[in-house]
Amino acid sequence: MSNGELAVLSGNSNPVLATAICKHLGISLVETVVGTFSDGEVRVEINENMRGMDAVVCQSTCGPDVNKSLMELLLMIDALKRASAKRITVVMPYYGYGRQDRKVQPRVPISAKLVADLLTAAGANRVIVMDLHADQIQGFYNIPVDNLYARPVLIKYIRENLMDDLVIVSPDAGGAERAEKYAGILNVDYAVIDKRHPEFGVTRAMNVLGEVDGKNALILDDMFDTAGTLVEAVKALLEKGAKKVIAAGTHAVLSGPAIERITKSSIELLLVTDTIPLNPEALRCGKIKVLSVSGIIGDSIMCVHEEKSVSKLFV
Repeated sequence: MSNGELAVLSGNSNPVLATAICKHLGISLVETVVGTFSDGEVRVEINENMRGMDAVVCQSTCGPDVNKSLMELLLMIDALKRASAKRITVVMPYYGYGRQDRKVQPRVPISAKLVADLLTAAGANRVIVMDLHADQIQGFYNIPVDNLYARPVLIKYIRENLMDDLVIVSPDAGGAERAEKYAGILNVDYAVIDKRHPEFGVTRAMNVLGEVDGKNALILDDMFDTAGTLVEAVKALLEKGAKKVIAAGTHAVLSGPAIERITKSSIELLLVTDTIPLNPEALRCGKIKVLSVSGIIGDSIMCVHEEKSVSKLFV
């Protein structure tokens, strides 16, 4: 290959997904030490020859320590650059700091742009992400960015298990386009919830635009964080006559009171992917099912490695 032999490395944020990606590709993870010094500084050491390699670093910048995950990623990129890797591709299944993608009020950062600058300055030549919170983040980079979608994995499960009397629901106006896309593929109707934020971090579902009476409602979102929006949406849909409510999304952030809220709510099922590993509390919750996106990410890595188009993955 023109870009050298493929080498895949992983930080500590999601090694299980990285291992699954390597299994899909038929290769082994590069032996790498990613730890800390006694004062807490991140320590990185790559124990295999990277000269001339087409290197891929897999790291979701997610909890329990988002900042440490980001620092691990930056130092791994720097180590690869200094080890003379021919190309460095960053795979971020979950793009941390992606929610501040514009200035919505004075004196706030655009953190998604800062992360882009940091990755580029560290030496990344290409970035692969999945279901960005805002598509315009791709424009923050001056290097190629491939924004993959978990849609094929979610659609497959929905088709096989959840099609009876189904209606797709967006939890807010911002997700209406996503809901319409899923509804079109599945040939079902969709609805939108009119959501209000009376104060930061507080969500109140106000109204349901669309017909959900007598239907099985599937709430569709890109991520589930504190689950405040989710539980309010469940209440609104049941009040409007939905038979049952399920939810599907890519990123299971599930921070703070999320699991408690989900457990106490009337939601039947929460369908997520493995872009973020579930914490122990989430693993004990019987309402959550995890699907793997390792195949989609693995295929994208191989397309890039072989200089083939990635567009066939954007189903």
